[in-house]
Amino acid sequence: MERLDHFMARAVAAYYARPASPFGRAGDFTTAPEISQAFGEVLGGWAAVTWQMMGRPDPVLLVEAGPGRGTLMADALRMVGEVATPFRAALRLHLVETSPALRDQQRRMLGDAVTGWHDDPASLPDGPMLLLGNEFLDALPIRQFIRRGDGWLERHVAEGRFAELPTTEAPQVEAPEGAVQEVGEAAQAVVAALSRRLASQGGAALFLDYGPAESGLGESLQAVRGQATGLDPLAEPGTADLTAHVDFAALARTARAAGAAAQGPLPQGLFLQRLGLMTRAAMLARGRPRLAGEILSGAERLVAAEGMGRLFKALAVCDPALPTLPGFEPA
Repeated sequence: MERLDHFMARAVAAYYARPASPFGRAGDFTTAPEISQAFGEVLGGWAAVTWQMMGRPDPVLLVEAGPGRGTLMADALRMVGEVATPFRAALRLHLVETSPALRDQQRRMLGDAVTGWHDDPASLPDGPMLLLGNEFLDALPIRQFIRRGDGWLERHVAEGRFAELPTTEAPQVEAPEGAVQEVGEAAQAVVAALSRRLASQGGAALFLDYGPAESGLGESLQAVRGQATGLDPLAEPGTADLTAHVDFAALARTARAAGAAAQGPLPQGLFLQRLGLMTRAAMLARGRPRLAGEILSGAERLVAAEGMGRLFKALAVCDPALPTLPGFEPA
């Protein structure tokens, strides 16, 4: 028997260690960089403008946490190489990736553009930093507590089933019988450590992921395999991607408590439109008329409320001395 977060960490590590790529139509799921190259390009532009706001430090770390195949960063580097050459010259690219199989794919995609790989953000070298994390936080393990009677029990996993055990760490919230409270301690620890670093050394971290803007009750743990959802997350660990909704409000509170500023969360669709994603997609469509429909529909999927535009959120954590970052301007 093991606690749910321990089970999830072990299953996710085994899943990403497999040689087969989980990304794209032939894999288990499709992320935003695989849907539209404009996504990585506008995030590259975001990083370049934020670097200017930081005072153009040289060198500066450009970090991606959970870089997948390297698609997002390849698109970002191409864009900054064309329109922000001083930033391209100043940046030192570091990738946070634990999977040897994915590191090999990133090496093939990005070549000698990568300065180094890291198992954890804690091992990144010191200095001002810009970090991008797209669908990184949702794969970090969560704990689940369930309301029973007058108290709470914590979910563990035993022989492919949930087991509910007494806990001394019950959530301090009111809830009805059977309600589930998820707690993302791993994500909070990552954001707290990054916030302390950004507050003292400068820079910003941008997270795009799915989840509600406000904290609340509810069960969101899911397994994805072969583009199918609704699978049993406890069955066949290591063969499906396990994720859970990100508690953005809790992470914003964590960042502020650690001395950083938090901007957002706001809907991904609004954020990407403010960065000019649809304009960039239109430019790409004009240059490739045979693929225009696919290019535009892919971009629309990222910003539309019925697609990824509302469920997904953008949250920036940064040095409190920085002004409002691109895309987070007040309405």
